[in-house]
Amino acid sequence: MNLLVIGLGSMGKRRIRCLKRLGVERIIAYDPRADRRAEAAAAYGIATFADWAEAAAAPADAWIVSTPPDTHVEYGLRAVARGVSFFCEANVTDPRADQLIERLDASGLVGAPSCTMRYYAGPKRIKALVEAGAIGRPLAFTYQCGQYLPDWHPWESYKDFYVSKRATGACREIVPFELAWIVDLLGPVARLSCLKDKVGDLDCDIDDVYQLLLRFERGAVSGHLMVDVLARPAVRLFRLCGADGTVEWDQAAGRVRLWTAATGAWEAFDLSLGAHVEPGYLHAEEPYVEETADFIAALRGEKPWAYDFREDGRMLALLTRAEASARQGRHL
Repeated sequence: MNLLVIGLGSMGKRRIRCLKRLGVERIIAYDPRADRRAEAAAAYGIATFADWAEAAAAPADAWIVSTPPDTHVEYGLRAVARGVSFFCEANVTDPRADQLIERLDASGLVGAPSCTMRYYAGPKRIKALVEAGAIGRPLAFTYQCGQYLPDWHPWESYKDFYVSKRATGACREIVPFELAWIVDLLGPVARLSCLKDKVGDLDCDIDDVYQLLLRFERGAVSGHLMVDVLARPAVRLFRLCGADGTVEWDQAAGRVRLWTAATGAWEAFDLSLGAHVEPGYLHAEEPYVEETADFIAALRGEKPWAYDFREDGRMLALLTRAEASARQGRHL
């Protein structure tokens, strides 16, 4: 299998490592930056391209798009035009997404937007417990996901990549990234409201905190999601109350805890955070390896990709509604 990785920033290099751990060795890559090409060639022993036309013409069974999120649909359209399946990282809204969906439907190709959080050990354990009825009917949750923006890529300034730009700002990207697993757990959102703002001292024009109040269609569950780029240390802390108990997830502690009315006691589940954390990265590689493996399996026809552009579009539509709510000051 031949794979073309497009973009050799943080995520592009991570996907190359994932592919190599999965035994994929025939990897080529494209990036316009000479320093990134040189780094990837030296670190991973792969051929790289500076010219997009040459890269696109190179034989490839699939593309992995690890460019800024506002370019993913463009590369997806290019892939479909060449009859090539593709995977892409987390997206932001793009008016051509419906066009991409139509072309993917007609082509029979695999178009796979990322849903990495569904592969994290915490969300997987929570979903298993909720589906088993461990806490009874879910009622309400609170969840904070935050990491100080300069710590995202400590090897470079946050002002030098897409997270510091308003259209692709860090919080704006992470809201749908997190909603992908929350909606998978609790079902479609009926109503929401949002407050977003810039309250910190980051030297860029982005909102650094989004707070969403969510009401779900199924069972009238309600919840509070806060995404920020201010938290030091980084945090992912989730607590869901049910009719018969409570489940908590603390990513930093590597633990899910369950309390049930039947036992009146807490039960702890230690989570495997992964065997390897790359220097300079916060999170282990394993969820990304598992996600990449599922994409390879989809390419081979072994299993369908479980999160398509229609579902991704629904998460992005929630982001659009949240931002409209913040502007209008009302529930939507």
